[in-house]
Amino acid sequence: QVQLVESGGGLVQAGGSLRLSCAASGRTFSRYIMGWFRQALGKEREFVAAMTWSGGNTAYADSVKGRFTISRDNAKNTVYLQMNSLKPEDTAVYYCAADPGGRLIKYEYDYWGQGTQVTVSS
Repeated sequence: QVQLVESGGGLVQAGGSLRLSCAASGRTFSRYIMGWFRQALGKEREFVAAMTWSGGNTAYADSVKGRFTISRDNAKNTVYLQMNSLKPEDTAVYYCAADPGGRLIKYEYDYWGQGTQVTVSS
């Protein structure tokens, strides 16, 4: 059974940084696509970033390019989202997702975490 557990959310001032973690278990993820999504109150879930577990390919939403970085630690089976220069519009619940393969940018993931709240104050 695949489990994804996010952590690292919180309240931060505009311009600050946070690092989200997604601890993955229950599979060998070497061929998986790992993604981060977010959903602001009253809005649809949107793609933020994704990577192949091998680390060879990454993709970012235009709104976070240059500010957010997705990475992973193989030894800890954990995927990270480093978020710098945060803006109030980054406020959302952030979700980690995993899928056995396919395109890098997509919404169809088999497994989702429970989400972690990120609030950026102005």
